[in-house]
Amino acid sequence: MASVQSSQVVKAIRKIVRAIDLRSREVSRSTGLTIPQIVVLQGVRDMGEVTTKALSEHVDLSSSTVVTILDKLEAKDLVERYRSASDRRIVHARLTQKGEEVVADVPGLLHEEFERKFADLQAGERADMIAAIEQIAEMMNADKLDAAPLLMTGKVQD
Repeated sequence: MASVQSSQVVKAIRKIVRAIDLRSREVSRSTGLTIPQIVVLQGVRDMGEVTTKALSEHVDLSSSTVVTILDKLEAKDLVERYRSASDRRIVHARLTQKGEEVVADVPGLLHEEFERKFADLQAGERADMIAAIEQIAEMMNADKLDAAPLLMTGKVQD
């Protein structure tokens, strides 16, 4: 009985990974951007003119990952960076006109749909689901891995 149930759990996990992968590829094909690039672009939109440190905290990615993503977005003329007038060590990022247009047309991300559906659950159901998923992560030795709160597969710094 336990092996049948564990197979059901593994199958459900595979479906989740597959759904994430398919949506990531679909969004990437339609926008030419990776999910992390979109998340950072949306973070710049949400925060306005923002430092890398503040942006990395907002999108829950390391500063070095955000810098790498900003490099790629800047190369695509979607963001621009400039030094603070009061402290030249501080670098801000802001959307370009092209960046504003692109971020306005980005399709909804999978985690956004999940968040809406998750919010519709009762508080007890949400707590039970969190506990079960955390326990599964621990059983798969994944509980110590660093992970951003966005649904994607592959390297985060893409």
